[in-house]
Amino acid sequence: MRVHLKFALIPVVLLIPLLCFSTAFGADPPEKKGWGVDDPYNKLYNPKEFEKIKAKVVKVTEVVPMAGMSPATALEVEEGSSRILAHLCPTWFAKPGDIGLRPGDRVVLKGSWAEINGKDVFLASKVKKGEFQELKFRLSKDGTPFWTMTPEQLAKEQAEKDD
Repeated sequence: MRVHLKFALIPVVLLIPLLCFSTAFGADPPEKKGWGVDDPYNKLYNPKEFEKIKAKVVKVTEVVPMAGMSPATALEVEEGSSRILAHLCPTWFAKPGDIGLRPGDRVVLKGSWAEINGKDVFLASKVKKGEFQELKFRLSKDGTPFWTMTPEQLAKEQAEKDD
């Protein structure tokens, strides 16, 4: 009886490291789905399409940028008579209620235009309100998302003055 039990445990013992390895290096957890640096959504940021927009916040909201992704914090803004949807970041990085913006706020957005599901969307790298409030979400020069950076890289980037 002991011999059979011993051989039965060998596959289990060999399976445990495999499960740990696949969990550590496998797919993103559901709350982070689609937000990796090499995921299709983040490849939409095009520095050649960089633009600066002065607008008024109409709505601070949560959207799903692309099918299968976890939600994003977004702004609906008005620039003249145009309404623009600006994606900021995943909600797990900053929730809509945490960014300190409200309808009626005047902001300057910097970022890149992208087309998602046939609609133009603004992928914000920075949002500035007044002289002292600036939110940074990506590197303007290449679109590297702040949520993919190490804590050290993030601290360095957030400390630097706007470009």
